[in-house]
Amino acid sequence: MSDPIRRFAIVGLGKMGGGLALNAMEKGFEVCGVDSHAVSGELTKAGLKVAGDFEALAAQLPRPRFVMLYVPAGPPVDDILGQLSQVLEPGDIIADGGNSYWGDSIRRHARLKDKGLHFIDAGTSGGPSGARNGACFMIGGEAGPVAAIEPILRKLAVAGGYVHAGKSGAGHFVKLVHNGIEFGMNHAIGDGVELLRHGGFDLDMEAIFKNWSHGSVIRGWLVELFAEGLEKEKFDAIPPYVEDTGEVNWLVQVAVDKEIAIPTISLAVQLLFMSRGSGEDCARAVALLRHGYGGHPFGKDARIVKERKTSRLTKI
Repeated sequence: MSDPIRRFAIVGLGKMGGGLALNAMEKGFEVCGVDSHAVSGELTKAGLKVAGDFEALAAQLPRPRFVMLYVPAGPPVDDILGQLSQVLEPGDIIADGGNSYWGDSIRRHARLKDKGLHFIDAGTSGGPSGARNGACFMIGGEAGPVAAIEPILRKLAVAGGYVHAGKSGAGHFVKLVHNGIEFGMNHAIGDGVELLRHGGFDLDMEAIFKNWSHGSVIRGWLVELFAEGLEKEKFDAIPPYVEDTGEVNWLVQVAVDKEIAIPTISLAVQLLFMSRGSGEDCARAVALLRHGYGGHPFGKDARIVKERKTSRLTKI
C-alpha cells in the first residue's frame, strides 16, 4: 500500500482553486500549482510552489501524482488534460473540480484510462468561502483512485461534506442536480420577496430574513445569504438582469430526453432568460393577439385595471 498523498497540485488558482490551496496548506498539505494569470502573493506567502509549466509541475509531485483542476468547463478542460497527459505517468490521478457536463467526464475518464491515467469528477459546492474554509465534494470515479485522494478531500471538506456518489460522471451529475435545485430555491425566495415588497404591508425585509434564519422551516444558507446581502447592498439599485454559466440547461435537456418532469427547475431557467429581456417580445406578441381578437388595448389601461381588481380579485 502506497503512502498517503501529502503533496498535490492545483491547476487554476482563482477563487475556488486558490481558496482550496490555502485550505490545504493550513491542513498541513504541500501544494504546487499553475495558473494562466499571476499567482497571488497570499498563496506564495502561504507556501504554494508555483510551477512555470506542466512539465515543471509534474516534476514537483511524488508518485502517484494528484492534480486537481479548477478551470472553466468545456474546451479548457480538454486542453489541459491533453497537456497533462504528456507529462504524467500511468497510475497518476486527475480530478476535475469544475462544473463540467457529466457526459464529458465519462468521455474524459475513458480517454485517460487508455493512457493509464485515472480521471475523477469532483463536483464542488460551497462557493469561494467553502473552498477556503470547508467545501462540499461530490465524487465520481473508480473506487481505487477515489480511495487514494479521499483522505485529502475529507480534510478539505466541511464535516459531512464528502460523498463518493458513484461511477465516472456521477459526481458532476449530482453536483449539477444540486445546482438545479439551487435555481428553484433562488426563484422561490425571489417570489417571496415580490410578495413581501408589494403585498400591501410596510415590511422590513432584512429583519424578516434574519428572523427566518433562526428556527423557521425555510432557514438555511440561501436565506442567510439574502439577509446578509440586504445589509451590504441597496436592493433597488441591483439590475434586474441575471447571468448564469448555463450548466443547468444540461439538466433540462436530459430531462426532456428521458421524459423526466422537472417543472420547477425548467421554469427557473426560463425565468433567467426573461430577466435578460427575452420575454419582452413575447409580451408584445401576446398584447398584439389580445388586441386582435378582443380589442384589448395596448399597455396599461385604468379601466381594465379597475375591472380586474373589482370583479376578479374580490374573493381574495
